[in-house]
Amino acid sequence: MLKQRIIPCLDIRDGRVVKGVRFASLRDAGDPVEQASRYEADGADEIVMLDISATLESRRAALHTIGQLRAALSIPLSVGGGIRTIDDALAMLDAGADKIALNSAAVNNPRLIADLATRVGTQCVVLSIDAASHAQNAWHVVTRSGSHRTTLDAIDWARTAQSLGAGEILLTSFDRDGCQSGYDLNLIAAVADSINLPIIASGGAGSAADMLAALSAGAHAVLAASIFHDQLTTIATIKSQLAAQGIEIRS
Repeated sequence: MLKQRIIPCLDIRDGRVVKGVRFASLRDAGDPVEQASRYEADGADEIVMLDISATLESRRAALHTIGQLRAALSIPLSVGGGIRTIDDALAMLDAGADKIALNSAAVNNPRLIADLATRVGTQCVVLSIDAASHAQNAWHVVTRSGSHRTTLDAIDWARTAQSLGAGEILLTSFDRDGCQSGYDLNLIAAVADSINLPIIASGGAGSAADMLAALSAGAHAVLAASIFHDQLTTIATIKSQLAAQGIEIRS
């Protein structure tokens, strides 16, 4: 059985880490290299970097920042934002990313998932799904950093992504992002019951108990941002608390 992972997320805008609520009301949260280095020292298993303005500005994620992070880190680095073509993805891998997180472009062109998986391997392809509730136990995909709501069913999209060659799903609850009110456990369970890919749960982390609940619902990893940026807890503390509950955590 794979050990569970704790993954801090760096939302990047203009070269700085930012954090908001439901992708809005963004505030500065520090220097990306300093934050990532601190998280690795504290026991992070991976780092996710999302250039949240890249898609809206029709550009690639900041290659310079990717390179700086790669030089500072020894743990895996996943990168998303502004990926429209295979060449965009390859440039990010060349800059130092280990995995590529596709989102808006894959919704517009699902074949991008298959093409990228063929080119670099499924292990490098993450589909990032931002899901907003629209009815009881039903979620639609939102794109373009939360600015566009589609009618694409999030569960169906996860199934499609698996069939096209995605190797992992980064599943974010748009409704709970930045709220520290707990992950959307129904969303996690619904996706976990529908696919056989690892799921990174995102959106709503407020405590180790929230992470335990997400892992119990079917997630294979938990992602968090604000509770780490604001130093409300540490990765080492979270890992200790989860281990005490019998969760197999990477050391």
